[in-house]
Amino acid sequence: MSSPSPVEFTPVNVVVVTVSDTRTPETDKSGAYLVESVTAAGHHLLGKHIVKDDTYKLRALVATLIADEQVQAVLLTGGTGFTFRDNTVKAVTPLLDTLIEGFGELFRQISFTEIGCSTIQSRAFAGMANGTIVFALPGSPGACRTGWENIVSKQLDRRHKPCNFVDKLKKVE
Repeated sequence: MSSPSPVEFTPVNVVVVTVSDTRTPETDKSGAYLVESVTAAGHHLLGKHIVKDDTYKLRALVATLIADEQVQAVLLTGGTGFTFRDNTVKAVTPLLDTLIEGFGELFRQISFTEIGCSTIQSRAFAGMANGTIVFALPGSPGACRTGWENIVSKQLDRRHKPCNFVDKLKKVE
């Protein structure tokens, strides 16, 4: 009897979006970390955007990315806190077909070991829409590292068992 063939890595088409009123390409350390991590993992980076923390500009950009037949994953950084300018939750969650509650719960659990009860102020979340997975991480490089290394990278890798999101993403040609 032959052994099952090993599961091969399948690159995912990813777009990184930094949500900020102050970041520029030169000062966007969180977005740069995610871009570097996505490409180092072997995924296809389709784009990198910096968008103002404005509900309607952010919603329009994310809606366009979700509708794009080539985009399978959107990684957002920023706008998930509690200031009046943190609009990522309000802007993006209405676009999602399904909220992935476990992502925010697990992110905060892992973050607790790093920053203690300050993690309560994180509104990190994830969801699916039109075969596209959306991960929304806080705007700090440390939070992006926590999310990428402990959750996102594994969920975008079909070799991660017992489950991951790769087979649930839209098929691209």
